[in-house]
Amino acid sequence: MQVKPIFASVNQAYDWLRLTVGLLASALFVLSILTLLGFGAREVIASAMAGLAIAIPLVLLMAHRMMRRRVADAQNAIAEALASAHRDALTGTFTRSYFLDELNRFARRGSLSALGYLQIDMDNLKVLNDTEGHGAGDAALVALVRAMRSLMPGAIIGRLGGDEFGVLVPGHDNKPALCRLGEQLLQALNEPHFIAGRATRLSATIGVALAPLDSDDPTELIAIADLALYKGKQAGRGCVVPFDPDMQGDERHRRFVERELRAAILMDELELHYQPVFDSHTLEPRSHEALVRWRHRVRGMISPDKFIGVAEQSNLIDRLGEWVLRRVCADLKRLDGPVAVNVSPKQLRRPDFAESFADILLETGTPPARIIVEVTENVPLKAGSVEMDNLAALRAMGIRVAVDDFGAGHASLHYLRDFAFDIIKIDRTYVAQFAANPVNGMIVSAVCEIARALDLEVVAEGIETEEQMRMLVDAGCTALQGYHLGRPRSLEERAVIRAA
Repeated sequence: MQVKPIFASVNQAYDWLRLTVGLLASALFVLSILTLLGFGAREVIASAMAGLAIAIPLVLLMAHRMMRRRVADAQNAIAEALASAHRDALTGTFTRSYFLDELNRFARRGSLSALGYLQIDMDNLKVLNDTEGHGAGDAALVALVRAMRSLMPGAIIGRLGGDEFGVLVPGHDNKPALCRLGEQLLQALNEPHFIAGRATRLSATIGVALAPLDSDDPTELIAIADLALYKGKQAGRGCVVPFDPDMQGDERHRRFVERELRAAILMDELELHYQPVFDSHTLEPRSHEALVRWRHRVRGMISPDKFIGVAEQSNLIDRLGEWVLRRVCADLKRLDGPVAVNVSPKQLRRPDFAESFADILLETGTPPARIIVEVTENVPLKAGSVEMDNLAALRAMGIRVAVDDFGAGHASLHYLRDFAFDIIKIDRTYVAQFAANPVNGMIVSAVCEIARALDLEVVAEGIETEEQMRMLVDAGCTALQGYHLGRPRSLEERAVIRAA
């Protein structure tokens, strides 16, 4: 970008006036001296002219140098101002708008014939900000940029969002090599960085695309790298994911499901099926679990595993959760005992979740004791977290909390030690292998002993045979759930069965 010099006209006029006055004053001084010494008019004039012939070039030379210095200062000031306007104040990388302009300039020059692109998103920056303060988060971003510049000195780096960066690597036409570069960056981040006074290991997720192999359109290049990054986030973060054309088909399907699910919630086209939970001694129903179902007008019944994940990846999980709770509150009068509703970790991360939950119960006149919240635990819960604060607030209202899939993934014995729950639901994998694997029996029996000491209920879910039921009752489970005892059914199906 060319910059036209801007002159401070008032200062320049003053400088020229000062030089002219100085020149005249010098000439008058010389004339005065010569007159006092008795020189004649002709000699005085000749001497003055000679003096001016020497002085004028000197003054003009001084003026020229002064003007050049002022022009250089003005140009430097403008260049610094423009550079500052195009740079992110924290990291020194290009701003989003300038970075995108630079990418478009590459395209206009036909330079996308060999261009590597990396979309980089720092993992868990919000957690670092919440636990250590925003200063620590800023230091992490600076460390990320420092590592990028060290590994990719010729790259063009732009900050696209709070924790997201774009990196252009001109002249790069080898995707595996570009992925290896990303892996090196992750290794550098995993080295200890001193942040907030202690050594901290950082992580990022990277999506990789290549022009023109993947696309020669700047906008699409960013979009497909972002899609690859999104797949990396789904896979567990902290990885490098190259773009693959099959991802676009998956993304189109996800967007279709999201669009249709949004409409289904709005048009009240979902269903709730209720599966009973039986007392292990009386085999009488003691509660129900609400399970959402989607009967699509064209595609028929869509199983929850096909749309719950899509809802969690968008903002639909909150709307879906609210729909389920309101429907449960409306159906309670036709059900015996409390009803369990499943709550995802993403819902629990909302600071106002417990308050919103309570507002719906108050609005519908639902006693909190008739609601059980089941935590579908996909990520670890931590003491002092927003999730645990929400669960504590729910229990304080009189709502019972159940840990689903206990023994699988993150749900383990430390939950019994560190957190307050009311119900434990043994993961169905222990139930399925209970008879075949003696270790499973020992684990379930131990959990039941601990739960009995803590006055907790233990539900065995996924029971499919009479033998499983008998063995789990002997192991100490207080409640039973599974197809062997009762399938999930809508209220209408339940009414038909009862009438028959």
